[in-house]
Amino acid sequence: MQITVHLFAAHREAVGAAALSLTVPAGTTAGDVWPLLSAQHPGLRHVAPAVAVAVNDTVQAASHRLSDGDRVALIAPVSGGAASDPDARIDLVRDPIQAEGLLNAVTHPGAGAVVLFLGTVREHSRGRHVEHLEYEAYGALARAEMTRIAAHAVERWGVRIAMVHRLGHVGIGEVSVAIAVSAPHRREAFEAGRFAIDTLKQTVPIWKKEVWAGGGEWIGQEERPPA
Repeated sequence: MQITVHLFAAHREAVGAAALSLTVPAGTTAGDVWPLLSAQHPGLRHVAPAVAVAVNDTVQAASHRLSDGDRVALIAPVSGGAASDPDARIDLVRDPIQAEGLLNAVTHPGAGAVVLFLGTVREHSRGRHVEHLEYEAYGALARAEMTRIAAHAVERWGVRIAMVHRLGHVGIGEVSVAIAVSAPHRREAFEAGRFAIDTLKQTVPIWKKEVWAGGGEWIGQEERPPA
């Protein structure tokens, strides 16, 4: 049977394609895709392996059996859209993030506290002078996970929340991620904001590449030494 495999960040660069067609035998599982692909593309052996597999935009267990025509996405380790909840605004953008728009999205008469977090690009990282960052995302899954994070914050702390992450080229000093939270009291606003950024960095499939003079590296997917 035939499946389409989608690759991101260091995996995409190692293979040289964002998507490819793969012929697999009946009974192939989600967990079989990485070793099958690695056997065909030795470059994948030098980067961190996939930590999860999404089938038709839904993360599945390794034991999930694939069907003919499935779209399979290999989720690389991470570095670190419109939400259905009316109290959450979720977005992935390629243009500069406008903090005022996020503040407007969460401000309301019942808000006694509004917290704004801006993640900005710094010029020094891990002993190198960084020229800029490149961000890449698995859009459908990233939006779904950001929406889940926002919904949890709304349910637990009773806040309004807006989260926007930048994609593509992001220069030094520019905002890469912004989160605005409003609540009746400051404690809930701060706690919800910290939960949102910490969880986003851990679970949302957005990858960061640090670019410096003469090179670059996807964070969390650093090249592994030969076996």
